[in-house]
Amino acid sequence: MKHTCFPFCAPAVRPAWGNLLISSGICVGAWILALPECVAAPSASDDILIADFEQDTYGDWQTTGEAFGPGPAHGTLPNQMAVSGFLGKGLVNSYFRGDSTTGSLTSPEFQIRRRYINFLVGGGNHPGETCVNLIVDGAAVISTPGPDSETLDWASWDVGGFQNRAARIQILDRNQGGWGHICADQIVQSRSPMVEPVVTNVLYAETYRPQIHFTPQRNWHNDPNGLVFYAGEYHMFFQHNPTGINWGNMTWGHAISSDLVHWRQLANSLEPDALGTMFSGSAVVDWHNSAGFERGREKTLVAIYTAAGGTSEASKGRPFSQCIAYSNDRGRSWTKFGGNPVLPHVVGENRDPKVVWHAGSSRWVMALYEEGNRYGFYSSPDLKSWTHLQDMEVAGCSECPDFFQIPITGEAGQTRWVWTAANGHYLVGTFDGRQFHAESDPLVSDSGKNFYAVQTYSDLPSTEGRRIQIAWMNGGRYPGMPFNQQMSFPCELELRRFPEGLRLCRTPVRELSRLRGGSHSWNDRRLLPGESTVRGSEKDAFEIEAEIEPGGAQEIGLDLRGYPLSYSVADSKLTCLGAVAPCPLENGRLRLRILVDRTSLEVFANGGRVSMTSCFLPKPSNKQWNMYARGGVGRVIALRVNALRSIWH
Repeated sequence: MKHTCFPFCAPAVRPAWGNLLISSGICVGAWILALPECVAAPSASDDILIADFEQDTYGDWQTTGEAFGPGPAHGTLPNQMAVSGFLGKGLVNSYFRGDSTTGSLTSPEFQIRRRYINFLVGGGNHPGETCVNLIVDGAAVISTPGPDSETLDWASWDVGGFQNRAARIQILDRNQGGWGHICADQIVQSRSPMVEPVVTNVLYAETYRPQIHFTPQRNWHNDPNGLVFYAGEYHMFFQHNPTGINWGNMTWGHAISSDLVHWRQLANSLEPDALGTMFSGSAVVDWHNSAGFERGREKTLVAIYTAAGGTSEASKGRPFSQCIAYSNDRGRSWTKFGGNPVLPHVVGENRDPKVVWHAGSSRWVMALYEEGNRYGFYSSPDLKSWTHLQDMEVAGCSECPDFFQIPITGEAGQTRWVWTAANGHYLVGTFDGRQFHAESDPLVSDSGKNFYAVQTYSDLPSTEGRRIQIAWMNGGRYPGMPFNQQMSFPCELELRRFPEGLRLCRTPVRELSRLRGGSHSWNDRRLLPGESTVRGSEKDAFEIEAEIEPGGAQEIGLDLRGYPLSYSVADSKLTCLGAVAPCPLENGRLRLRILVDRTSLEVFANGGRVSMTSCFLPKPSNKQWNMYARGGVGRVIALRVNALRSIWH
């Protein structure tokens, strides 16, 4: 038997291992730790062990299929990426003979005698296919899929509603694709949860559902597509898998908002066809009916997208190409153009068309990703026929170009064109309708860990003079959730002149004020080394606005829900969740604006000159923050913390 004390001492000794991804799988298990028997808490014996998988066989557990092999695995199986996080020497691992095998492993019947069932789980995130299930009266009443990771982590079920009922544990693998296996270990009944149990029965109130960031109701989503404003509505289309929790079956999902913060998901807009699945693109309002699609009183919305040939059974043998669709009812229904593709295959997996109107040449202009770090520009009078203008290569960049004109703040009448890549790296330059001339090397707009596929809105009212950007926060984790991935909070871009040149600055849109609830503030407080003189506990989402003077401190920072945001005075660098950004003080002070949500931290420093967009996964119960100094005394000039209401209510 493994260390029965482990569930009580694990949080204090848990190693900081990162996730290891493979092409297919799911696992459930525990960490291999050399813990002395004396570490056990006295109450550990109150746990009831269901299984620890330390024997050579599964004993009374029943197996079907081949996936689980003849008995527990002793770690990583052949051709599998390294498995970690299990206890002792044995665990359940359905990667036996690879991901193509399927099967189930079911426990003998037992009585539910404790409030919680804790276990370790890892591997592929295929709800209902690679998962651990609680079976009561022959039906799965609770189910937990894997986290798309070979590092096993704790999961907890609240089974209080099934007290004294007969139950079984079923470990299931019926997926033969990527991440098509599951692992499991150390299943115990306990009076305490290892993690706060996930709420899955109330839409938008689930434990890890972001409260100020857009997520679809269910299933996978990634790139923002077709960001366009028309008739008082901000449209946000997005890459979406309507049938699965992981990437695939790319479709254009659709949501609308009247204020950029409260979103309502509509029916999907563009679905796969014989030309391919629906990859990323853009949308415009055809104000002058250049394409001739207009019918009725509404102006036509035109979506320009990539048909990803060869990514579906129906499109086998077809290349990637660029297509259009149009709507005459404010984006509620869409018709694909009968002459698609409007831009046939150019090279490689050419994709992600961003189209804008260039007034000087009275033409539509398309920025297109071609292959490697190469991009192209094309023009059209009618969105249907396109002429090649220019190619360019940008080191360190690929996918999802954006292209827009923006005024220079504080310089009346002066503008520049900005080109960005998927990772937010950008060029500042001029454009005459035929050639883009960059005036800078590639620059970094965001230094966070989870900032990708950035796009800005088309057709915003000229009276606003705003350029609004949204990114996909790629790579976040949402264990047990019905959705997968989230968008960043919408930000306003400004192009400002600094001694080193023109630079983009990012700040949350002003509509954030609509979410603010109660607030509290501090002014002129000393930050003493080793003391948290400024601290608090908030709700699920909150905003921090701070102006700090490091003074004699070597480091100042905040602890946010258990994760540090630190500033090193010696090298003028800001560090958050493993990402680092240069951030010189302004007049000896650091200005911070921070958005904290259930699964993300977005940091804006010195008026948006520095931006860091990152995901994290704090304990749901930890909503605390505090400010600190090290190596000397600092000072809080001003600090305000605003509670933020949910966008879903």
